[in-house]
Amino acid sequence: MLAAGLALGALAGLAGCASAPALVTYGLAAPVEQVSAPMRLPGLILVVEPSAIELYSSERVVVREADGALSYLPGVQYADQLPALVQTRLVETFENASRLGGVARPGDRVSPDWQLNSSIRTFWVDAQTNLAVVEIAVRAVNESDGSVGAARVFTAQKPVAAIEGRAAMLGLEAALAEVMLEIVRFAGTGRGAA
Repeated sequence: MLAAGLALGALAGLAGCASAPALVTYGLAAPVEQVSAPMRLPGLILVVEPSAIELYSSERVVVREADGALSYLPGVQYADQLPALVQTRLVETFENASRLGGVARPGDRVSPDWQLNSSIRTFWVDAQTNLAVVEIAVRAVNESDGSVGAARVFTAQKPVAAIEGRAAMLGLEAALAEVMLEIVRFAGTGRGAA
């Protein structure tokens, strides 16, 4: 019975492979860089998953066509839905930048001092300009009284060699890395002036 189930599963897998080509998956690595910046948000920061419009709330890579239309880049995908992936990489960037004990995510059972809320405003490859564009708005909310302690919009643009899988993903990864490092500097690491 088990062998028959495996055979059926294998046939179903082959049928799925025949109908659509596999997508190449990219993970958008977090930068590994120490950051020296005055501490603007002292204590523990809780990084919440960014909000995003439906277009960005998937694993697909967005392309802004020359005529302004938005489409998905064929043949590639992110390793997770984009908001969850950005949250994970931002936490890792804080950890890599010297705030290992000062950052967490919901579900970590901690009592944070600050909640870092963000929204993905732009995350695409622009076919007209051959630029990868990332724009994320951030608000630091004080957990004790709910006030916004600081807020800012972070933007980065990086050139891409071509509007195709690997080149586009390298550009998006570089633009995201710049934005995430700026967010860490904005929050501060307590390691002196940047």
